Amino acid sequence: MASLPRLLYRSFCTSLSTTNPSSSSSSSSSSSSSPSLKTIVNDLFEERNLKRLVEKFKKSSECNRFRSKHRVYEVTIRRLASAKRFSFIEEILEDQKKYKDISKEGFAVRLISLYGKSGMLNHAFKTFDELPELKCTRTVKSFNALLSACIDSENFDKVEKLFRSNLSITPNVFSYNIVIRAFCEMGSLDSALAMLDEMEKNGLDPNLVTFNMLLNGFYVDGRFSDGEMIWDRMEKSNLVPDIKSFNAKLRGLILVGKMSEAVKLVEELGSSGIKPDVYSFNPLIAGFCNDGNLEEAKRIYNELLRNEWVPNRSTIETLVPSLCGNGEFELALKLCMDGLNRRCFVDSGLLQAVVDGLVKESKIEEAKKLVELGRLKNYSRSNLKMPSGSGVE
Repeated sequence: MASLPRLLYRSFCTSLSTTNPSSSSSSSSSSSSSPSLKTIVNDLFEERNLKRLVEKFKKSSECNRFRSKHRVYEVTIRRLASAKRFSFIEEILEDQKKYKDISKEGFAVRLISLYGKSGMLNHAFKTFDELPELKCTRTVKSFNALLSACIDSENFDKVEKLFRSNLSITPNVFSYNIVIRAFCEMGSLDSALAMLDEMEKNGLDPNLVTFNMLLNGFYVDGRFSDGEMIWDRMEKSNLVPDIKSFNAKLRGLILVGKMSEAVKLVEELGSSGIKPDVYSFNPLIAGFCNDGNLEEAKRIYNELLRNEWVPNRSTIETLVPSLCGNGEFELALKLCMDGLNRRCFVDSGLLQAVVDGLVKESKIEEAKKLVELGRLKNYSRSNLKMPSGSGVE
């Protein structure tokens, strides 16, 4: 399997050649004296030694065109964060502040965001505080980046405090949306709703993102009547619900046991010009499985396929246990095999349950195929194996 860095490199180079079709001819004369940007990025993404990666990244940053490639920054910092090499992240991002680009707020926002996504919130705050001395004017754009850094680093409780801080920056709709999201993440739904009221009081029009976050929060929390109230406010704001709005309502209906209304809602979506997606069908499948109505769950699954959606991990992990419980191992096998072939990694215990069930029904060859495919997709022998006594190692 190709590594993540290699795949991203290929994507990056494709984008580069598309946006700059003359680069190959224009750079040919200078290739003998300096490597092309593609070569630099290739070498960077293929570097396995993280210390050398940092040194190469800092050296590459001396190139103006390199510093404009956001995706390279994102991938590199993500790699270092995954390895928990936070000192390396600091070394790279602090080094960027010596370039004149830092006076441009967009470049500064990138650094703040990368610190946030790495869980290094203190560094994000420090960078924001340093912007005036770095000759970068702070606006609501960098303020929102810092608010988002709190979300990305899962410091939800710090969002409102920052929002209320005495900064000479006027929040915009995106600022309020970030605070609403933080309250929803913390389960403080009434506080999130209060932000909607404050937003409108201050002359800002909430957008569909605002309402979808609130709808999802209230419906999924089982506060269906409150969700309906928010839906009414959304329509009075002349906003047209999208599929995310309907999916939130759908989950709310299922949560309060209104399965027939949920099915009707999905059926009516087509007439409203909105096509249901996999996130519309999955809650219905889960609801019917929880009610023990496997036949209806399978019907909804077939509807998902008929609408040309691809079952995802949630679909498989919801439906397969009920299929196994009902002894329908062949369909369970099909779902698992299809999922693995799409690199949809489901829980190994679920795969093992299908293998065990197939063996009990003397379907040894089918069980072997699932184990072999699982091994091919990097499931270990300890996580997926033929059961003892099956006559197969």
